[in-house]
Amino acid sequence: MRLIQNMSTIAECTAPEYAFPNRVIKIAVIGGSGVGKTALVVRFLTRRFIGDYERNAGNLYSREVQVDGDQVTIQVQDTPGAEMTDNGISLPDHVSCSIQWADAVVLVYSVTDRRSFELIDQLHQLAVRSGGAGAPPVILLANKADLLHLRRVDSQQGPLLAGTLGCSFYEVSASEDYSQVHDAFHRLCCQLAKQPPPPPPAASGATEKRRSPLIPRPKSPNMQDLKRRFKQALSAKVRTVTSV
Repeated sequence: MRLIQNMSTIAECTAPEYAFPNRVIKIAVIGGSGVGKTALVVRFLTRRFIGDYERNAGNLYSREVQVDGDQVTIQVQDTPGAEMTDNGISLPDHVSCSIQWADAVVLVYSVTDRRSFELIDQLHQLAVRSGGAGAPPVILLANKADLLHLRRVDSQQGPLLAGTLGCSFYEVSASEDYSQVHDAFHRLCCQLAKQPPPPPPAASGATEKRRSPLIPRPKSPNMQDLKRRFKQALSAKVRTVTSV
């Protein structure tokens, strides 16, 4: 996982000097493989559409924007794709961790992939369970709406499913229409910005317990010590051979 922090070329606003820390809004984007999750995230944050991506490794993207006149930092967690198997849904552990981390969840399916649509109900259940008593807000995005000749999910099925799940629905095209994608994410950000921010951890011990698995763990001191000893031993052996 890599954190894309340096995105100053696409930031819509610049933080003034000595400003208070921005409100942070955390969004997890979840769906099946190949539905266009990364394309949607990049389209929202950069206005650009890139058609081909490497296999999704679960990148975290960050950007500063204005929401209702206030400057906020938006963090969007892209996630590896879920798969439908004979035994049910196959889901990387990273996805569950992302839901627990997030303030809101964006569920994505492709209108050209019927199986990705059939995953949504189970993914929504996962989002509700993982959120516990404070389940995060959820919106449903149907992507690739421009591919009419490849459509496998009727245009009415998305709104019906969203109504059943109790979430907002947007049919978008990451490749053709930036405004659709921006509107969906922006409305979600406005909704989150109106909510009170989560309280900070009470103590350092609580911080350690709530450490997100998305944050890379530091290298083990034991391993570093072994590497140092190996280098020392190798240097000593070289000196011995040279002296002989």
